[in-house]
Amino acid sequence: MKNTIDVKSVSKVYPGFQLENISFQIPEGAVVGLIGENGAGKTTTLKAILNMINVTGEIKIFGKDNKKHEKEIKEELGIVLDDSFLSEYLTAKQTNKVMKQFYKNWDEKKYFEYLKEFQLPEDKLIKELSSGMKMKLKIATALSHHPKALILDEATSGLDPIVRNEILDIFRKYILEEETRSVLLSSHITTDLEQIADYIIFIHQGKIVFNLPITDLLENYGIVKCDEKEFQHLEKKDYISYRKDKYSYQVLVSKKENIKKKYKFPVIDKPSIEDIMLFYVKGERK
Repeated sequence: MKNTIDVKSVSKVYPGFQLENISFQIPEGAVVGLIGENGAGKTTTLKAILNMINVTGEIKIFGKDNKKHEKEIKEELGIVLDDSFLSEYLTAKQTNKVMKQFYKNWDEKKYFEYLKEFQLPEDKLIKELSSGMKMKLKIATALSHHPKALILDEATSGLDPIVRNEILDIFRKYILEEETRSVLLSSHITTDLEQIADYIIFIHQGKIVFNLPITDLLENYGIVKCDEKEFQHLEKKDYISYRKDKYSYQVLVSKKENIKKKYKFPVIDKPSIEDIMLFYVKGERK
């Protein structure tokens, strides 16, 4: 399987923060969710991929160095960042004229089809649109030059569940149209990623904690609920972290079937991605 994006040993130092020697791949045809708490390094990672900041290490997109071939790479990427590059004083119709100048492959017909599909007014100023409509407009512009991959920063943040679901459907449709297309989606809303992602990359304090298929996370990870005596019998190597309540313990494990057999726990709860993230960030070790 080819990779759309290859990140190798990338580092960036800011005062009080360091992105530390991170490496990962985005396979062709995959939706990859990038998760982590505020300040963990998600946006820094996306900016590094897009060559918006100087970093050490190597980044390749479509097999090409992201610095040497930045212009041609960005022709093939659909980008939605938290900070919009669109002027609030343009209309959707005027945005079309601006985008024509940016992209050689800009498809005017496709763009206006998206406006119709997303029910976006052509002649209303962007500043007068709702947050959901603004995000749909960003996505329409990202999709209308036939990109091979999407890089999205918080594309569903702050939107109501109905609009979020509509946007996830747009991404599903985009992937299904061509099997080699990829999506890298940074998001705080882990329930959205559970619906759409194939892989989850978790970044914490500038380091990659894990990069795993979502099926592995949701099927193999588990939360053991036990009392003090049962907890003391657990070996350190058999769990990731724990959280102590007043009368019991909750323990995150990554091989729940093995743990169930070894310690005879009758029930091990299935965690959400948010649960897993919380145990890594807030959990304790013996």
